[in-house]
Amino acid sequence: MIIYVVKEGDTLYQIARRYGVDLQKLIDDNQITDPDNLVVGENIVILADLISYTIVRGDTLYQIAKRYGISLQDLLEANPQISNPNQLMVGQVINIPVPSAKLSSMEVNGYVYDTIDAETLNEVLPNLTYISIFSYEVRPDGSLSSLNDQTIIDRALAQNVAPLLTITNIKEGGSFDSDLGHTILNDEQVQDTLIRNMIDTMQSKKYYGANVDFEYLYPKDREAYNQFLRKLTAALHPYGYIVTTALAPKISADQQGTLYEAHDYKAQGEIVDRIILMTYEWGYLFGPPLPIAPIGPVKQVLDYAVSVIPPQKILMGMPNYAYDWTLPYQEGTAASILTNVQAVEFAREKGVSIEYDTESQAPYFTYIADDGKEHIVWFDNAQSIEARLKLVDEYGLAGVSYWTLNNNFPQNWLVQNALYNVVKVL
Repeated sequence: MIIYVVKEGDTLYQIARRYGVDLQKLIDDNQITDPDNLVVGENIVILADLISYTIVRGDTLYQIAKRYGISLQDLLEANPQISNPNQLMVGQVINIPVPSAKLSSMEVNGYVYDTIDAETLNEVLPNLTYISIFSYEVRPDGSLSSLNDQTIIDRALAQNVAPLLTITNIKEGGSFDSDLGHTILNDEQVQDTLIRNMIDTMQSKKYYGANVDFEYLYPKDREAYNQFLRKLTAALHPYGYIVTTALAPKISADQQGTLYEAHDYKAQGEIVDRIILMTYEWGYLFGPPLPIAPIGPVKQVLDYAVSVIPPQKILMGMPNYAYDWTLPYQEGTAASILTNVQAVEFAREKGVSIEYDTESQAPYFTYIADDGKEHIVWFDNAQSIEARLKLVDEYGLAGVSYWTLNNNFPQNWLVQNALYNVVKVL
């Protein structure tokens, strides 16, 4: 795999010719909607085992090998026709072997809403181990809200993707609710009812396991949450179900804030089968413009997490969206939400270049809106996806979890599948 960054004057035809790959394959692999109008800074993922290179004046095999990150010996082996490595001819075409980027195998979870369209679902399913359908909202009496999930489950099972029943303490018609969480976690009868309803639903709909996403819990409910998870796993494991949880991105055990204090990394790492770390939202909807998942803060969370949770239980969170902020930022104002694909299309429409922040390992661009105000868009591209996916291998994690997959990002799968084999549990 090669990630090519578009430069001024580039055309897709030139890129395809330069690397000796089929033009239509580049268009299809990257699902490029406007092949004749590339954006400076845009990423093009090139999937090839061998690429062609045309010798120019001054080239040496050593320089070429260094440029492409391969050994001189590998370069020579790919070109047995070269009889004298010290005598290259201008215009001579040689083969450049592309090193296999495969690091290992990993598990991949994807959250989806039940509104996901059939085409998107079919595109994302082959790339997943688990699919978590969001969400069954737990009511104060332990009953569950309804969810239009059967079609998603059936299609997932047909592609050997394991569906996970997701429960939340979201108040129906509202958002995550601390009082609702307190009621669930401190009433044994409510918990018994909830667990029975979960088992009935999982059996009737053929779920593989459960995902618990309880957020904004009162700090005083920390141990009650741990106890509920112990009770839930004790009830579900005999049926062969796995239990996973989603946790806020903490960098220490005593991190303050309602989002963090009731999430006990060490205890949950001992209790459940997988933990999804929500390693995103540094740049968030109502916050100041920042990269959504800057690699430095993500690594800080992982550094703490692997110190108290077995790494092989951790799924690192991956955002699948972009934010567009108006500048100068005014506290309390909301960004606009874009997909990563829409972000590139927007840069193309505005005629601006995409920049790449090497510190955060994230792309961004600025533009002037019709009202004359400056905007900044932070998003993900193939480069930033690759940088964070490599952390799975670096930290020995189980894999990743995407929020959310209702909008497909084709380049994401090109990079993921070039780096890892996706584990299937079915």
